[in-house]
Amino acid sequence: MKRDINDRGKLFGICAKSEKRVCIFEKKTGLNPFGSGSALGSAQAQQLFHHLQADENVSVSGLAGSSYAFLVASLFESSTQNMFWILEDKEEAAYMHNDLERLLPKHHVLFYPASYRRPYEISRVDNANVMMRAEALKKISTSQKPVLLVSYPDALFEKVVTRKELKKKTLSMKVGESIALDFVNEVLFDYDFQRVDFVSQPGEFSVRGGIVDVFSFDKEEPYRIEFFGDDIDRITSFDIETQLSINALRKVEVVAHLENKLQSEDRQALWDFLPQKTCYIYPRVAEIGTALDQLFVKAKEVHAALESPLAHGTPSELFVHGQELIVALDERLHLCFSGEKEAHHLTFDCQPQPSFHRNFDHIIDHLIDNKAQGISNHIFCSSPTQVDRFRRIANELASEDLFDIHVMPLYRGFIDKQHQVACYTDHQFFERHHKFRLKNGYAKKQAISLKEFNQLSVGDYVTHIDHGIGKFGGLQRIKVEDKMQEAIKLIYGERDTLYVSIHALHKIAKYSGKDGAVPKIYKLGSVAWKKLKQKTKTRVKQIAFDLIQVYAKRKLKKGFQYASDSYLQHELEASFVYEDTPDQRSATEAVKQDMESEQPMDRLVCGDVGFGKTEVAIRAAFKAVDNGKQVAVLVPTTILAFQHHSTFSKRLKDFPVRVEYTNRFRSAKDKREILAELEKGKIDIIIGTHQLVNKSTVFKNLGLLVVDEEQKFGVGVKEKLRALKDNVDVLTLTATPIPRTLQFSLMAARDLSIINTPPPNRHPIDSQVIGFSEEVIRDAIIYELQRGGQVFFVHNRVENLLEFSGMLQRLVPDAKITSIHGQMDGGSIEKRMRNFIDGQVDILVATTIIENGLDVPNANTIFINNAHHFGLSDLHQMRGRVGRSNKKAFCYFLSAPLSTLTDEARKRMRALSEHTALGSGFQIAMRDLEIRGAGDLLGGEQSGFINEIGFDTYQKILKEAIEELKEEHFQELYPENIGTSKEVQIDTDLEILFPDNYINNVQQRLSCYQSLHEVKDQAQLEQFALELEDRFGPLPMPSKALLQSVQLKWVAAALHFEKLVLKKGKLIGYFNTSAKDDFFASDGFSNLLSRLQGHSKKGFIKERKQGESTRLLLTFESMESVESAFICLRELSP
Repeated sequence: MKRDINDRGKLFGICAKSEKRVCIFEKKTGLNPFGSGSALGSAQAQQLFHHLQADENVSVSGLAGSSYAFLVASLFESSTQNMFWILEDKEEAAYMHNDLERLLPKHHVLFYPASYRRPYEISRVDNANVMMRAEALKKISTSQKPVLLVSYPDALFEKVVTRKELKKKTLSMKVGESIALDFVNEVLFDYDFQRVDFVSQPGEFSVRGGIVDVFSFDKEEPYRIEFFGDDIDRITSFDIETQLSINALRKVEVVAHLENKLQSEDRQALWDFLPQKTCYIYPRVAEIGTALDQLFVKAKEVHAALESPLAHGTPSELFVHGQELIVALDERLHLCFSGEKEAHHLTFDCQPQPSFHRNFDHIIDHLIDNKAQGISNHIFCSSPTQVDRFRRIANELASEDLFDIHVMPLYRGFIDKQHQVACYTDHQFFERHHKFRLKNGYAKKQAISLKEFNQLSVGDYVTHIDHGIGKFGGLQRIKVEDKMQEAIKLIYGERDTLYVSIHALHKIAKYSGKDGAVPKIYKLGSVAWKKLKQKTKTRVKQIAFDLIQVYAKRKLKKGFQYASDSYLQHELEASFVYEDTPDQRSATEAVKQDMESEQPMDRLVCGDVGFGKTEVAIRAAFKAVDNGKQVAVLVPTTILAFQHHSTFSKRLKDFPVRVEYTNRFRSAKDKREILAELEKGKIDIIIGTHQLVNKSTVFKNLGLLVVDEEQKFGVGVKEKLRALKDNVDVLTLTATPIPRTLQFSLMAARDLSIINTPPPNRHPIDSQVIGFSEEVIRDAIIYELQRGGQVFFVHNRVENLLEFSGMLQRLVPDAKITSIHGQMDGGSIEKRMRNFIDGQVDILVATTIIENGLDVPNANTIFINNAHHFGLSDLHQMRGRVGRSNKKAFCYFLSAPLSTLTDEARKRMRALSEHTALGSGFQIAMRDLEIRGAGDLLGGEQSGFINEIGFDTYQKILKEAIEELKEEHFQELYPENIGTSKEVQIDTDLEILFPDNYINNVQQRLSCYQSLHEVKDQAQLEQFALELEDRFGPLPMPSKALLQSVQLKWVAAALHFEKLVLKKGKLIGYFNTSAKDDFFASDGFSNLLSRLQGHSKKGFIKERKQGESTRLLLTFESMESVESAFICLRELSP
């Protein structure tokens, strides 16, 4: 469908000043989509350009869609002055900013947002916005090139610091400059920066030896400045999440917080800050003025209500009002996009892209008509995948070459018949949701705090796989043979202390059992722990054996083999309103491959709340129907059946598919009719609760079974399912996070797809834990209703649910309120739910009946009353009901005062308000969900074991059990698994550690030991060494030896050792002599013996009796370092 275009006409064709201008599409698409004869409105555009060059105000009409952005881009590209484009609201501004960024990839196009959500809400500052504002002011005051600023009234409303103040609040540094480290420290304290161990957000800095990390307020990434004495040796930017350097820089400027309204610096309106030669572009000026006046009135009210007005500036010191703007714009050069005509007025002739309601026959007919009239068609797609889908559909429906296609998302399409150009967007064709993207470098910072959530702190319970559960006593330096060693101190009972070498880190794990339950601590050396461990292993092995056997049987069976995708399938996938995330794409592909293979599918798709699992199921269901099969969707709750029915029906309404559902909402007569039609094959997709597995449900030709939220079904239903799904394809969906380590062991029992990436442009949910306050509730509800949204209010007590509805009605008299709970009859629940989904009701007061699967994209505020009574995963699931569109969502956890809560409830509340990052369900809900959720993946009964031995240890035992089963019983199923090596223990008196003057933060040192333990190969080890040097400076000798000890372990494992002792200048290797091992009868062992004879160092092998068994030892003398031991063993390696 793509054709070559060699001519070089420009859009809006402004060639008067700039013959050598780069085509605005070249960077993105490599071709110019507009032929020389079709420069859109070039005569008017040139006229407009000349008026502005002559400082004459102009008004323009007749533009549509993204043609506004094209015109502004062309003007700016030819211009030498700054431009400031004001749009009606943040959303419009963000979309136009995105278009301009793509059209002007080599220019300074900046977004200028508001810094606060509401005036004077100092605590509710948005860091990403503060960064974008500071970046814009900095760029305007220093850039030699023109800057194009895109903004909206709320952002203009706040005054900015003067240029003089900005200079005072900027610290410049460059490589090679002499500047005392103490001076840098002092200046940063002056700027109100906080000194921390590790930088994670703007306004923080850290000092480690001669390395200073600092996070400026005007950049997405912090800087790392390395000193050599008082000279700056190197400057880089670095990544918050990994703490590693990214780009080397010559010079940096650190900017202080410019939006701190508590400080009394001089402020001015933004237009006074901008250079005199700035062209202002805006819609109707009166409307912007009115918006500013409304904000000003609100600011006055808020200021009057403040408890300490002394600390804050007055509204007129901090904000501007509408009249100031109107006067200012009237005095300055401006271009007005509206009906207000200036002396110079230009009319364009553009029409918006028509709506085709996803009817592809109409789209193709329309493109054919355009071509017949000589109009060139250009289609702008958001991704190569969409290009591919559109091409396939067009190839099915049209035989001729109708359009040029470009990978470049645009906000809205437009047609200009006068100049024979039509630009269409794929998202309007497919009615997909097109999202804007703004900078948000702070989303990453969550990662660090999530790691901390799982870190060990003194007093935590820890499980040692050989000695049981003890308390963590921190890192301790101990003397071994006069050399310092670092060890982990574990305390058992009252008096017992165990020191665990840092080389045996794999043996300990943080204990996680039921929230708040204190584990049983055994004495050191007691038999009870060993018995418990053995009992767990035996039981786990039994469960795993059954699972793997079922899996093996399925692998041998033959099922229905589906055909590859039809054009209808492509059409369905392209019309998904959101953009597929990479994980969603790979999950969909995996499911389709399973369906197209001969073996019956049994795939589990895991993904956090709202990450698009249902869409994967819809695509699979459609594929089955497209191949003449029926689909059953089994859900755990009545509400979810109803919700899925509306989701499936909506997605498939343009396709020949019949979707029905059965649950307790349906009458007996309806159910009978549905079952009869299902048996005749008239229903393609049936959605229902556990009634679907009853004997009375008969399918004509069942091809696919989708099980949603599998962990919520009882054992009985699962047994019936097993009988039903012997050779039917099965797709299971769950929001229960499966920890990474468990995934691999489960790989043995079923195919797994994980959806970890959040949909693009979803905002993290703004979560707050607050006491019950009618005022806060009222304000939040009014704010949500004013922006056209809806509200959930969760109160889990049926008896006084109506009282709460009454209270909300009193607080917000205009709102329409309804309530639902599980004891109501099905019909009224359904009716009320439908009213809420259709937007006829503003507030839904409900019990936790809404927890699963209710999807109302327009509802973006949720209150959860008595939140401290819920478990983490329940709260996370309920919070997931909001934030399902591109609007910012708010979640208020109403709880008793934190001081009155138990420690555990307090921790839960804190965890929820801290971890709002998308997908954090996978980490946050870990502690709570690992026990209830992951436990259920293998059957309910082992949660008892998990509580006794801790989750991580349970995982280790499970992994061992599965490895053993693979070797003993299922070798033919897993041939790649044979001969896996165990972890080698090292015991040494050499000083191998991270010295505390190298990494002085204990928590960080432990974290580095843990990271080193996870290194699996040479490339990772080299990378780890580079990372250490980047963060902490050159490696000292003990740390080099520590890294070499890892290589030593790998060589030892390859030689079949299970333990190495490196003490008093001797190296003793203990061979792994387990009963099942046939290594000593193999060629490997005889080759090792022959290499030993020709070895440069004299080594000897001997046997040593140990109780019943015999150990085989290999000894080398005069080994003084880890390096010499490594070289010695490497000579023995094959």
